[in-house]
Amino acid sequence: MRGAALAVLAIAAASSAGAQDIVFSEEATRRCLGAAPDSVAQEACIGKSSDACMAATPAGGTTYGMGGCLDQELSYWDGLLNTYYQTAIERAKTLDADTRKYAPEAANMEKSLREMQRAWIPFRDASCDFERAQWTNGTGAGPATLSCLLEMTGKQALKLGRFGYGS
Repeated sequence: MRGAALAVLAIAAASSAGAQDIVFSEEATRRCLGAAPDSVAQEACIGKSSDACMAATPAGGTTYGMGGCLDQELSYWDGLLNTYYQTAIERAKTLDADTRKYAPEAANMEKSLREMQRAWIPFRDASCDFERAQWTNGTGAGPATLSCLLEMTGKQALKLGRFGYGS
């Protein structure tokens, strides 16, 4: 899915001279998350760094500039998601071990968490493929897809972080 969005952006890049200078920093997102008092405010942090990047990048308003900024923030959230997932898995293992002491028939939290995450990935991809399809192969398809991936990945990272106490 991400590859399809990047392929669209690569075509746009060929016609966007000078747009290769992406000015990205994770600071806006980090600062926002640090100040967020609750989960709703945390979700509002998704997109802060890519917005700042588009404003700071000379060609940030072009398809290539938007895509480059969105992809950079997507990488940030993807890394956070992976970190939070590992923390959540460890917490689920601990909770499962504690629960088995008094309720051996209880559902397996670690297994459920793994299944949920495995099911979420194709759901995210299908959702963002639908977002891309609405652009009927227009130049906005790449940024729209990356924006969707960013939003969904950020929300999932925060969800996992809340469970694993990573966020």
